[in-house]
Amino acid sequence: MTLSLNKPKLDNLAGDIWKSAERLRGKFKAYEYQNVILPIIVIRRLECVLLKWREDKTAEIRTKRPKLTEKELAKLVKELELNPKQCPFSNKTNWSLRKVYEEDHALLEKNFRAYINGFSQNVDDIIEHFNYRATIGSMVKNNRLAPILNQYKELELGPDKLSPLEMGHIYEELLRRFSEQSGEEAGEHFTPREVIRLMVELLDIPIPERHFSIYDPATGTGGMLSVAKEHLLDRAATQEQKERVDKFLTVHGQEMSPTNYAICQADLLIKNDKQAKVTYGNSLIPHDPHSKDPGDQWPEGKWRFNRMLSNPPFGVTWGGKDGYEAQARKLEKTRYQAGMPRVNDGALLFLQTMLAKMVPPAEGGSRIAIIFNGSPLSNGDCGSGESEIRRWILENDWLDAIVMLPDQLFYNTGIFTYIWLLRNEKPASHRERVMLIDARQQFEKEPKSFGNKRNRITDAHRVWIEERYRDGWAKDYADEHVKIFGREDFAYHKVSVVFWQSDENDKSATITEPYEKAFTAANVKKELEFYESELSFLVRVKADGAEKTIELSLKPGDDAATKFKAAFEGRPEILSVEWMHRHYVEDDEYIPHGENITEFLKREIAKPIIRWEETKKDGKPILGYEILPNKYFYRYQPPTPAKDLLAEFWKLEKEAEKMLEELANS
Repeated sequence: MTLSLNKPKLDNLAGDIWKSAERLRGKFKAYEYQNVILPIIVIRRLECVLLKWREDKTAEIRTKRPKLTEKELAKLVKELELNPKQCPFSNKTNWSLRKVYEEDHALLEKNFRAYINGFSQNVDDIIEHFNYRATIGSMVKNNRLAPILNQYKELELGPDKLSPLEMGHIYEELLRRFSEQSGEEAGEHFTPREVIRLMVELLDIPIPERHFSIYDPATGTGGMLSVAKEHLLDRAATQEQKERVDKFLTVHGQEMSPTNYAICQADLLIKNDKQAKVTYGNSLIPHDPHSKDPGDQWPEGKWRFNRMLSNPPFGVTWGGKDGYEAQARKLEKTRYQAGMPRVNDGALLFLQTMLAKMVPPAEGGSRIAIIFNGSPLSNGDCGSGESEIRRWILENDWLDAIVMLPDQLFYNTGIFTYIWLLRNEKPASHRERVMLIDARQQFEKEPKSFGNKRNRITDAHRVWIEERYRDGWAKDYADEHVKIFGREDFAYHKVSVVFWQSDENDKSATITEPYEKAFTAANVKKELEFYESELSFLVRVKADGAEKTIELSLKPGDDAATKFKAAFEGRPEILSVEWMHRHYVEDDEYIPHGENITEFLKREIAKPIIRWEETKKDGKPILGYEILPNKYFYRYQPPTPAKDLLAEFWKLEKEAEKMLEELANS
């Protein structure tokens, strides 16, 4: 078994399939292309498997019972096909795409629907999630059913021609193109196989000796789970080890996109993998059997997993009118007890879902690998949902390492991404420590771009990363691309501070502005106590039918109430108040954990401090947490000296003059 791909071959096939999608232009909207193309590919691939099964079973029975007539043989094979113990899926008709197409085209829709309706329940579930029966009607209306059947009726898509890994590449390449064509926001980023391979190896999945489970809460088309199991089978050195993988390893997943779920289910059917189960629904909300929106069918009360890996959607909204906030908040006191992130990015909800399903350390523990963009590293201020989630993870000592990946690795986005590695069974050398690996330069250019994917990780790059993760914990290990931090190195105090401002001569700055509060003796007294400096009030009043301005000046130590009463004896009508006072600044300071707050403020602000207060939760000061990999690996590069820039400029100038002379003389 191999995990490598013949990309030129697969790209040519994907290109041919894409041409059939382009023929839909004018008849279907761009976002509808995948509704036509993906189901027919799945149906044809299932058909290839079924035709091969019938052919092999016919040859087997003919050898054993040569006296059977063709009619008797065909009937027996059909009976065996319809027995789920004999064949994992079936079709009670004798139709195929080729036979449907070759019959009278006046009956094309009727015959095709009969063929579709003839599939066993497990295939019918896939067809239903594609909502394909409705699409057939649109194909007929737009005169596209016959051309589509003609293109796919002979296409070799069986697993003997295309492995599940190869077919997965084609599905995801087509989904990427459909997403681009319809202008969708790329919340879903299909994971390159070399990245999945890296994640799987960093998780160190053993050849199991007893039941061992793997889980992905955002399964997509099943790539993560497929590569994990195939990698383990590839590593198995003996037949006995392969049998242990088949016997003890179970893979579990959930997917909320009907199309991706249908593709994944078709792949599992073709493999006939009884140790794999993927459910349809939203992993982030509780499951209600009576709801139209199925939720998490692997609840942590019943299920725990030894290894978990995922590439959840980036920046997808989970709250508001387009989200499922009300359902998710039902888990606020349990699964999401640490906090809930902002409603326009649910990435950390996926991580909390995985952490909730960890096997207890006493029973072997769990390890997690999850891909994030940069947002979960530092989004959210101290006390926010994101910061509180990071605090919870770090204070529980679950974060083991973060690998900084190159940019332009993914098909639908060119951004930098990060693999977070978490575990609840850290060895002694890892405890209360977090490793950061800068692997941003570990790539080579793709020979041909695939959407935004212009870079790829080779086996050598993967080994480079794995070696550093394995060896970098040693005390004497030195590598500029590896840094080890204590968990509190990511912590900070957020302090709200109020201080007096001064002018350019370091004199107290003053400000004149309208007085917005009620102008009373009590308030004036409070202002004098707060500012502890001279105050001046210009008060426009009306008394005895005439307007005038009264000035009230106060200095520290004055009896504010007495002076106020003396100035405004007779209680004139107050029209407006303007006052002059020392100017103060309110600001937030972010102070690294371990620093003395008072000394930091004195050193960094260098102004008289009025007061300061830490951010609190439930009346107690709390720390904020953020992880800033780019800052930790920043390397200063001095700018090119001016003389070198000037020399380069004159060099280019001379080259330009020479080119102009050649043009003039030609």
